[in-house]
Amino acid sequence: MTADVNGDDKQIGYDAAANGRRREPRRRFSEILAMLAADEKRDRISVADLFTAMGDRTFGALMLIFAVPNLVPTPPGTSAILGAPLIFLAAQMMLGKSPWLPDVIARRSMTRSDFSAVTERAAPWIARAERMLQPRLSLLTYPPAENIIGGLCLVLAIILFLPLPLGNILPALAICLFAFGMLERDGVWVLAGGLVFVASVVVIGGVLVAGFMATMHILQQAFA
Repeated sequence: MTADVNGDDKQIGYDAAANGRRREPRRRFSEILAMLAADEKRDRISVADLFTAMGDRTFGALMLIFAVPNLVPTPPGTSAILGAPLIFLAAQMMLGKSPWLPDVIARRSMTRSDFSAVTERAAPWIARAERMLQPRLSLLTYPPAENIIGGLCLVLAIILFLPLPLGNILPALAICLFAFGMLERDGVWVLAGGLVFVASVVVIGGVLVAGFMATMHILQQAFA
């Protein structure tokens, strides 16, 4: 993904609320991605384009996009790059703010052909998840529960940002579950995200404690 400037919007940052939200038939996340990929009027697809397309589901969409690559082992430093926008978005969600990203992130884009290729590879997995999604326990997807989810995702995003070997998979999975739940107002997936959140904190906490104890043991041996 490379930095690029599309459109005529020259503001410093990108605010989804500033676009206004027209009432349109509610499309699934996969349908919106396919629509963008098939739009021959676009040469490139930017993060700002996703803001506009997703409307009131921007938080869930962008958190899913930035979290999914962390589900597989990635080169060192990748999780920190993807974790930074997640920290930004999760903090806003926790505070009940409208989704906003700095211009340097909002203007990042890829060619439509690359976006289409990525979408085609991800489409089967997204479609399988969407078949299991439906509006239920929706109380868990609106404030104040939404703010709590933002706080949990903030903790997970900070964990992703840390340089922990293979420490990104469980936190990323939890964020993805939360994101899918927010996208389709499915509280069952939010609950599943909460369970994986607990597992993530326990596992990462154990790794950090074990690392601390090993460091203390080495220091004791060195100065004994």
